[in-house]
Amino acid sequence: MSHPVDALRAAVEAAASAAAGEGAPAPKSRPTLERPRQADHGDYATNAAMLLAPVMKAAPRDVAGRLAEELTAGLGASLERVEVAGPGFLNLFLSDAWYLDALSHVLAAGDRFGAGSAAVFEKVDVEFVSANPTGPLHVGHARNAAYGDALARLFSFVGHDVTREFYINDFGSQVANFGRSVQARARGEEIPEDGYVGEYVATLALEIEGAAERPVEEVGDEAVAMMVSRAKASLHAFGVEFDVWFSEKSLHEGSPSGVVHGFEVLAAQGHSFTSEGALWLRTTDFGDDKDRVIERSSGEHTYFASDIAYAQNKRERGFDRMVYVLGADHHGYIGRMRAAFQALGGDPDRLDLLIMQFVHLVRAGEKVSMSKRAGEFVTLDDLVEEIGVDASRWFLLNRSHDTTIELDLALATSQSAENPVYYVQYAHARIAAVLRKAGAERVDAALAAGAPAGLSLHPSERALISKLLAWPQEAVDSAERRAVHRIASYAYELAQAFTAFYRDCQVVDVEPEELESFRIALSVAAQRTIARALDLLGVSAPQEM
Repeated sequence: MSHPVDALRAAVEAAASAAAGEGAPAPKSRPTLERPRQADHGDYATNAAMLLAPVMKAAPRDVAGRLAEELTAGLGASLERVEVAGPGFLNLFLSDAWYLDALSHVLAAGDRFGAGSAAVFEKVDVEFVSANPTGPLHVGHARNAAYGDALARLFSFVGHDVTREFYINDFGSQVANFGRSVQARARGEEIPEDGYVGEYVATLALEIEGAAERPVEEVGDEAVAMMVSRAKASLHAFGVEFDVWFSEKSLHEGSPSGVVHGFEVLAAQGHSFTSEGALWLRTTDFGDDKDRVIERSSGEHTYFASDIAYAQNKRERGFDRMVYVLGADHHGYIGRMRAAFQALGGDPDRLDLLIMQFVHLVRAGEKVSMSKRAGEFVTLDDLVEEIGVDASRWFLLNRSHDTTIELDLALATSQSAENPVYYVQYAHARIAAVLRKAGAERVDAALAAGAPAGLSLHPSERALISKLLAWPQEAVDSAERRAVHRIASYAYELAQAFTAFYRDCQVVDVEPEELESFRIALSVAAQRTIARALDLLGVSAPQEM
């Protein structure tokens, strides 16, 4: 059974073909089918007549009249009336019968309503967080974690095969500096220049046995392993799990190592060259502002060498798409990474490099300071302890990832309609209470009853069904645009639509029985969809509040 809106679109296109006549050329673009902003403009509007007018060599309003006749005949009882508006728009007013059948479609899909709606399924790798293992995860990482996880959930929901990946930066100078910092604390000495400060460094110095005497490399490796373990625990408590924890160090091990293998691929593609004893990648061939050193004359590999090897590793694992969720300081990374990906033989259109923006915490109207260098910062654990997982994830996700956000800690913990996550969760809990009042047997009977014939719907009932019907396309659009915040907006708007319905329409003990069954079934559909949207955000859907 096709989605009711898809079926309506097909009816519009069939009417356009019939009006144009056999053998007529097709319009240059497909007709739109959109919900008008004003309710008195109908349930859906289409520009089909204006697209068809040049083909038929007739005035758009004349074509609209002919289309209206075809639609009236084709849609039958599903169409209440058609109006021609403006230069030739067609406003479609659908019948209650159409809405009742549409709800049956939503209910028949069950909990999976909207799932698997992507046009093409892909094998996708989403790499996110990937924080240096030299300090605790802070609120910036929390936004990255919430977004990457929600995006992965959304990709999975619309039908993609998703791998969640954390890249551990456990190689290079930062690990050596970290080891020296921990050892200095263990010896009661000053932290070296470019070292790491903060109470967590002193704690590690106490926890690592023999930190003052053991080789500093061992101390650094153990400190990194402990920080990774703590990051896993923090992320688990935040509702984030990874399929792969990928070690940068592993790219420099083995014979040939992953880095050497990456260099060999670049050489085979003809994009690397030697100059002044160093190995370079000719990234300017692919739009970068300058060529990049990948191996210094000393034989030392640059950070970029690891990036190249890691990208090649992902390519050889067979992903159709690779998504990198990056911190706000990675703008300079994009050009050279795209160039490297093409130099390896990859399609740059298969590479998504998404830059996150900053998070500012606000308490009592004042920004909470955060300085990693000074060892003073708000950790992910601190944030969750103060406002909880649900509020943290919602407020980190309800704005576009590429905009800076201010997270109001007081609002996030308030139990009022002004708090959007509380509002949405309360709508879900209210539906649960309604269904408990009806009783499990009555709910089952209502779902089994099917669409009642001849029921006259309240505008709030129609509006709620319309909002439910928008869900599959909203999920697909959100995934395609990497716009997780749209799921939060949809959940809030759906909660608003249910609240209006609940205000206007008695559900339990309303007569006749067919009306009660319909409203119970509509409540179930709304509850399922709110729960699904919240789950994609990693937010719980409580049964009571």
